[in-house]
Amino acid sequence: MEFKTLLLTIDDGIATVTLNRPDVLNAVNMDMRADFTALSERLFFDEDIKVIVFTGAGRAFSSGGDIGHFEKEWLTPTFRAHSRRITKFFDDIEALEKPVIAAINGPATGAGLELALACDLRYASTQATFGFRENFISLIPGVGGCVRFVRHIGLANAKELIFTGSMIPAQEALGMGMVNRVFEHDTLLDEVMTIAKKLRKRSPQAIGLAKRTLNIVANMDHYNGQLVEGLAQSILLKTEDHQEGIRAFREKRKPEFKGR
Repeated sequence: MEFKTLLLTIDDGIATVTLNRPDVLNAVNMDMRADFTALSERLFFDEDIKVIVFTGAGRAFSSGGDIGHFEKEWLTPTFRAHSRRITKFFDDIEALEKPVIAAINGPATGAGLELALACDLRYASTQATFGFRENFISLIPGVGGCVRFVRHIGLANAKELIFTGSMIPAQEALGMGMVNRVFEHDTLLDEVMTIAKKLRKRSPQAIGLAKRTLNIVANMDHYNGQLVEGLAQSILLKTEDHQEGIRAFREKRKPEFKGR
């Protein structure tokens, strides 16, 4: 599968997706939106892919939407249709029953930050910075950014950063809960790959249902959340991987999960 703006490599079950427009800080243009749509199909249905890592080429993760996209004289319904397209991709990442990691190697703004927020785990380089600067062109984060920002860092922090358009460094983002960990810039990808390899060895069904369950119960009351949790557990109890896990425990060896 060929992409115009993305590089996709797959190595031993780990798919690395590199946003590849380094000359414009990996800004998201129409070609990248189309590539995202095609990529979604591959990530969902390629059973050899167990873990996905997003990163950026050059010195940025992504500077967000290409300014040319917002300069056009859009018909309002057409603009909304294009917005739904990229919103669906971010929603797909969240729904994908595989762990998705953002290796944030530099500035992540606008749609770039929205992409990172849609991922399950976010690991930042010491050179990474974060923010929504849409206010400077009289817009707001519009493809899930407001919703996910509040979920990850709370209403007060989200309001401050969106109102002011401020960029914050990786350590401050860590303190807010925006990222999981911060690594030295030169070791970021190595550290992320170590984590990805660890996840690849875990039960894919257990991770997939844990992801779906956690995403669902985050927006549920306690009673209904426990109901979803119990249903997921009852499904996993019947899998071959569960039986393999029990055998491995009894035999004092590492389990070999098959995703069945």
